[in-house]
Amino acid sequence: MTRHIGMLVFPDVQQLDLTGPYDVFASMPDTIVHLLWKTPEPLRASTGLILTPDMLFADCPPLELLCVPGGIGINALMEDDETLDFIRRHGTAARYLTSVCTGSLVLGAAGLLQGRRATTHWASLTLLSSFGAQAVAQRVVHDGNLITGGGITAGIDFALSVAATLLGDDQLQEQRDLQNVLDLEEPISEVLRGAGVPSRLDPSGLVQEGPGEVLHHRRHRRAEEQRLAILRDQLADPAQCVDKAKVEHLVSFVEHQDFNAGEIEGFLVDQIEQTAWCRDKNVCSA
Repeated sequence: MTRHIGMLVFPDVQQLDLTGPYDVFASMPDTIVHLLWKTPEPLRASTGLILTPDMLFADCPPLELLCVPGGIGINALMEDDETLDFIRRHGTAARYLTSVCTGSLVLGAAGLLQGRRATTHWASLTLLSSFGAQAVAQRVVHDGNLITGGGITAGIDFALSVAATLLGDDQLQEQRDLQNVLDLEEPISEVLRGAGVPSRLDPSGLVQEGPGEVLHHRRHRRAEEQRLAILRDQLADPAQCVDKAKVEHLVSFVEHQDFNAGEIEGFLVDQIEQTAWCRDKNVCSA
Protein backbone atom coordinates (compact mmCIF):
# COMPACT_ATOMS: atom_id res chain seq x y z
CA MET A 1 0.00 0.00 0.00
CA THR A 2 1.33 3.42 -0.94
CA ARG A 3 2.25 5.67 1.96
CA HIS A 4 1.33 9.37 1.59
CA ILE A 5 3.45 11.92 3.45
CA GLY A 6 2.57 15.60 3.39
CA MET A 7 5.16 18.33 3.99
CA LEU A 8 3.98 21.89 4.36
CA VAL A 9 5.79 24.35 2.09
CA PHE A 10 5.26 28.07 2.57
CA PRO A 11 6.92 31.44 1.90
CA ASP A 12 10.16 31.89 3.88
CA VAL A 13 10.35 28.26 4.94
CA GLN A 14 13.81 27.21 6.13
CA GLN A 15 14.72 25.01 3.18
CA LEU A 16 16.97 22.65 5.18
CA ASP A 17 14.08 21.89 7.52
CA LEU A 18 12.13 20.83 4.44
CA THR A 19 14.61 19.36 1.97
CA GLY A 20 16.66 17.28 4.41
CA PRO A 21 13.68 15.25 5.67
CA TYR A 22 12.18 15.27 2.16
CA ASP A 23 15.17 13.32 0.79
CA VAL A 24 14.85 10.71 3.52
CA PHE A 25 11.08 10.34 3.19
CA ALA A 26 11.17 10.23 -0.62
CA SER A 27 13.77 7.45 -0.47
CA MET A 28 11.48 5.15 1.51
CA PRO A 29 9.75 2.36 -0.45
CA ASP A 30 6.12 2.75 -1.53
CA THR A 31 6.08 6.38 -0.41
CA ILE A 32 4.80 9.54 -2.10
CA VAL A 33 5.80 12.87 -0.57
CA HIS A 34 3.53 15.84 -1.28
CA LEU A 35 4.56 19.49 -0.98
CA LEU A 36 1.42 21.09 0.40
CA TRP A 37 0.27 24.69 0.12
CA LYS A 38 -2.86 26.76 -0.51
CA THR A 39 -1.93 27.82 -4.05
CA PRO A 40 0.14 26.22 -6.84
CA GLU A 41 2.46 29.17 -7.55
CA PRO A 42 6.20 28.77 -6.82
CA LEU A 43 7.35 30.39 -3.60
CA ARG A 44 10.67 31.47 -2.17
CA ALA A 45 12.39 29.87 0.84
CA SER A 46 14.06 32.05 3.45
CA THR A 47 17.43 31.82 1.69
CA GLY A 48 16.05 32.37 -1.81
CA LEU A 49 15.52 28.83 -3.11
CA ILE A 50 12.42 28.57 -5.30
CA LEU A 51 10.06 25.77 -4.27
CA THR A 52 6.91 24.65 -6.08
CA PRO A 53 3.94 23.09 -4.26
CA ASP A 54 2.62 19.97 -5.94
CA MET A 55 -0.52 19.41 -3.90
CA LEU A 56 -3.18 21.93 -2.88
CA PHE A 57 -4.84 21.82 0.53
CA ALA A 58 -8.17 21.16 -1.15
CA ASP A 59 -6.81 18.12 -3.02
CA CYS A 60 -4.77 16.56 -0.22
CA PRO A 61 -5.34 12.80 0.21
CA PRO A 62 -5.46 11.09 3.61
CA LEU A 63 -1.95 11.25 5.05
CA GLU A 64 0.02 8.75 7.04
CA LEU A 65 2.28 11.55 8.20
CA LEU A 66 2.07 15.35 8.18
CA CYS A 67 5.27 17.37 8.67
CA VAL A 68 5.52 21.10 9.34
CA PRO A 69 9.04 22.55 8.86
CA GLY A 70 10.22 25.81 10.42
CA GLY A 71 11.69 29.11 9.27
CA ILE A 72 10.89 32.79 9.57
CA GLY A 73 7.73 32.19 7.55
CA ILE A 74 6.08 30.49 10.52
CA ASN A 75 5.29 33.87 12.05
CA ALA A 76 2.73 34.46 9.28
CA LEU A 77 1.43 30.88 9.50
CA MET A 78 0.58 31.32 13.17
CA GLU A 79 -1.99 33.94 12.07
CA ASP A 80 -3.18 32.04 8.97
CA ASP A 81 -6.58 30.55 9.78
CA GLU A 82 -6.80 28.54 6.55
CA THR A 83 -3.44 26.87 7.13
CA LEU A 84 -4.08 26.25 10.84
CA ASP A 85 -7.44 24.67 10.01
CA PHE A 86 -5.79 22.42 7.41
CA ILE A 87 -3.14 21.33 9.94
CA ARG A 88 -5.80 20.61 12.57
CA ARG A 89 -7.91 18.50 10.20
CA HIS A 90 -5.12 16.50 8.60
CA GLY A 91 -2.87 16.45 11.65
CA THR A 92 -5.51 14.82 13.82
CA ALA A 93 -6.42 12.33 11.08
CA ALA A 94 -2.83 11.37 10.19
CA ARG A 95 -1.13 8.41 11.78
CA TYR A 96 1.79 10.65 12.74
CA LEU A 97 1.98 14.40 13.29
CA THR A 98 5.49 15.82 13.03
CA SER A 99 7.51 19.02 12.83
CA VAL A 100 11.07 20.27 12.37
CA CYS A 101 12.56 23.30 14.12
CA THR A 102 10.02 26.08 14.76
CA GLY A 103 7.37 24.17 12.85
CA SER A 104 6.30 22.89 16.27
CA LEU A 105 5.16 26.42 17.15
CA VAL A 106 2.69 26.21 14.26
CA LEU A 107 1.39 22.93 15.68
CA GLY A 108 1.01 24.75 18.97
CA ALA A 109 -0.88 27.62 17.32
CA ALA A 110 -3.20 24.99 15.83
CA GLY A 111 -3.89 23.69 19.34
CA LEU A 112 -2.18 20.32 18.81
CA LEU A 113 0.53 20.41 21.50
CA GLN A 114 -1.56 20.65 24.66
CA GLY A 115 -0.09 18.29 27.25
CA ARG A 116 2.46 16.85 24.79
CA ARG A 117 6.25 16.59 24.98
CA ALA A 118 7.90 18.46 22.10
CA THR A 119 11.04 20.22 20.95
CA THR A 120 11.90 23.07 18.59
CA HIS A 121 14.81 25.33 17.68
CA TRP A 122 16.75 26.05 20.87
CA ALA A 123 16.13 29.82 20.68
CA SER A 124 12.35 29.25 20.73
CA LEU A 125 12.25 26.37 23.21
CA THR A 126 10.77 28.46 26.03
CA LEU A 127 7.79 29.38 23.84
CA LEU A 128 6.48 25.80 23.72
CA SER A 129 5.02 26.07 27.20
CA SER A 130 2.83 28.91 25.89
CA PHE A 131 0.92 26.28 23.94
CA GLY A 132 0.56 23.88 26.84
CA ALA A 133 3.46 21.68 25.70
CA GLN A 134 6.27 20.26 27.80
CA ALA A 135 9.46 21.61 26.23
CA VAL A 136 12.24 19.03 25.88
CA ALA A 137 15.76 20.08 24.88
CA GLN A 138 16.51 17.10 22.65
CA ARG A 139 17.24 16.62 18.96
CA VAL A 140 14.23 14.35 18.45
CA VAL A 141 11.27 13.87 20.77
CA HIS A 142 8.64 11.12 20.49
CA ASP A 143 5.34 11.46 22.34
CA GLY A 144 2.89 8.91 21.05
CA ASN A 145 2.10 9.79 17.44
CA LEU A 146 3.75 13.23 17.80
CA ILE A 147 7.37 13.42 16.62
CA THR A 148 9.23 16.74 16.74
CA GLY A 149 12.77 17.59 15.69
CA GLY A 150 15.13 20.34 16.80
CA GLY A 151 16.67 23.10 14.73
CA ILE A 152 17.98 22.72 11.18
CA THR A 153 20.82 20.18 11.54
CA ALA A 154 18.55 17.92 13.61
CA GLY A 155 16.22 17.53 10.62
CA ILE A 156 18.09 14.56 9.15
CA ASP A 157 18.24 12.81 12.53
CA PHE A 158 14.53 13.51 12.92
CA ALA A 159 13.76 12.05 9.49
CA LEU A 160 15.82 8.91 10.11
CA SER A 161 14.03 8.44 13.41
CA VAL A 162 10.68 8.81 11.63
CA ALA A 163 11.80 6.33 8.97
CA ALA A 164 12.75 3.84 11.68
CA THR A 165 9.29 4.28 13.18
CA LEU A 166 7.49 3.79 9.86
CA LEU A 167 9.64 1.00 8.44
CA GLY A 168 11.02 -0.73 11.50
CA ASP A 169 14.72 -1.21 12.25
CA ASP A 170 15.27 -4.22 9.99
CA GLN A 171 13.60 -2.77 6.89
CA LEU A 172 15.29 0.57 7.43
CA GLN A 173 18.67 -1.13 7.56
CA GLU A 174 18.02 -2.78 4.20
CA GLN A 175 17.21 0.44 2.37
CA ARG A 176 20.13 1.05 0.05
CA ASP A 177 18.37 4.13 -1.35
CA LEU A 178 18.66 5.80 2.04
CA GLN A 179 22.28 4.75 2.32
CA ASN A 180 23.01 6.27 -1.09
CA VAL A 181 21.14 9.52 -0.42
CA LEU A 182 23.12 10.12 2.75
CA ASP A 183 26.41 8.75 1.37
CA LEU A 184 26.90 6.70 4.51
CA GLU A 185 30.00 4.66 5.20
CA GLU A 186 28.37 2.91 8.16
CA PRO A 187 24.97 1.33 8.79
CA ILE A 188 22.04 3.64 9.42
CA SER A 189 21.58 2.17 12.87
CA GLU A 190 25.09 3.38 13.78
CA VAL A 191 24.35 6.84 12.37
CA LEU A 192 21.21 7.03 14.49
CA ARG A 193 23.10 5.89 17.57
CA GLY A 194 25.95 8.31 16.92
CA ALA A 195 23.50 11.18 16.60
CA GLY A 196 21.87 10.25 19.88
CA VAL A 197 18.78 8.82 18.20
CA PRO A 198 18.58 5.15 19.22
CA SER A 199 16.95 2.88 16.66
CA ARG A 200 14.66 1.46 19.33
CA LEU A 201 13.31 4.97 19.84
CA ASP A 202 13.78 5.20 23.60
CA PRO A 203 13.24 8.92 24.39
CA SER A 204 15.42 8.64 27.51
CA GLY A 205 18.41 7.88 25.29
CA LEU A 206 18.23 11.00 23.16
CA VAL A 207 20.89 13.66 23.55
CA GLN A 208 20.34 17.35 24.04
CA GLU A 209 20.78 19.63 21.10
CA GLY A 210 23.49 22.19 21.69
CA PRO A 211 23.18 25.64 20.12
CA GLY A 212 26.79 25.30 18.97
CA GLU A 213 25.55 22.84 16.35
CA VAL A 214 23.43 25.54 14.78
CA LEU A 215 25.76 28.51 14.98
CA HIS A 216 29.35 27.48 14.45
CA HIS A 217 31.11 30.07 12.28
CA ARG A 218 33.74 32.09 14.12
CA ARG A 219 35.09 34.93 12.07
CA HIS A 220 35.82 38.65 12.21
CA ARG A 221 35.53 38.85 15.98
CA ARG A 222 35.98 42.60 16.31
CA ALA A 223 33.36 43.42 13.71
CA GLU A 224 31.00 40.95 15.34
CA GLU A 225 31.40 42.58 18.74
CA GLN A 226 30.48 45.92 17.20
CA ARG A 227 27.39 44.44 15.58
CA LEU A 228 26.36 42.84 18.86
CA ALA A 229 26.71 46.16 20.65
CA ILE A 230 24.48 47.85 18.06
CA LEU A 231 22.00 45.00 18.23
CA ARG A 232 21.80 45.22 22.03
CA ASP A 233 21.12 48.94 21.82
CA GLN A 234 18.34 48.36 19.33
CA LEU A 235 16.74 45.61 21.37
CA ALA A 236 16.89 47.72 24.53
CA ASP A 237 14.21 49.96 23.01
CA PRO A 238 10.91 48.86 24.64
CA ALA A 239 9.10 49.59 21.39
CA GLN A 240 11.13 46.88 19.64
CA CYS A 241 11.76 44.33 22.35
CA VAL A 242 8.76 42.65 23.95
CA ASP A 243 10.85 40.48 26.25
CA LYS A 244 14.09 42.22 27.08
CA ALA A 245 15.31 39.57 29.52
CA LYS A 246 15.10 36.70 27.00
CA VAL A 247 16.72 38.62 24.19
CA GLU A 248 19.48 39.96 26.44
CA HIS A 249 20.17 36.40 27.55
CA LEU A 250 20.55 35.31 23.91
CA VAL A 251 22.83 38.25 23.08
CA SER A 252 24.98 37.50 26.13
CA PHE A 253 25.15 33.83 25.16
CA VAL A 254 26.28 34.64 21.65
CA GLU A 255 28.87 37.11 22.86
CA HIS A 256 30.44 34.66 25.29
CA GLN A 257 30.43 31.81 22.80
CA ASP A 258 32.09 33.91 20.07
CA PHE A 259 29.35 33.18 17.52
CA ASN A 260 28.61 35.15 14.38
CA ALA A 261 26.34 38.11 15.15
CA GLY A 262 24.88 38.19 11.68
CA GLU A 263 23.67 34.61 12.02
CA ILE A 264 22.08 35.16 15.42
CA GLU A 265 20.31 38.39 14.45
CA GLY A 266 17.60 36.60 12.52
CA PHE A 267 16.94 34.23 15.40
CA LEU A 268 16.59 37.18 17.78
CA VAL A 269 14.09 38.89 15.49
CA ASP A 270 12.11 35.63 15.24
CA GLN A 271 12.14 35.33 19.02
CA ILE A 272 10.70 38.83 19.36
CA GLU A 273 7.97 38.25 16.76
CA GLN A 274 7.01 34.87 18.19
CA THR A 275 6.85 36.23 21.73
CA ALA A 276 4.75 39.14 20.48
CA TRP A 277 2.37 36.66 18.86
CA CYS A 278 1.98 34.80 22.16
CA ARG A 279 1.21 38.03 23.97
CA ASP A 280 -1.31 39.16 21.38
CA LYS A 281 -3.07 35.81 21.75
CA ASN A 282 -2.83 36.08 25.55
CA VAL A 283 -1.25 32.60 25.82
CA CYS A 284 1.90 33.58 27.67
CA SER A 285 3.00 35.84 30.46
CA ALA A 286 5.95 38.22 30.97
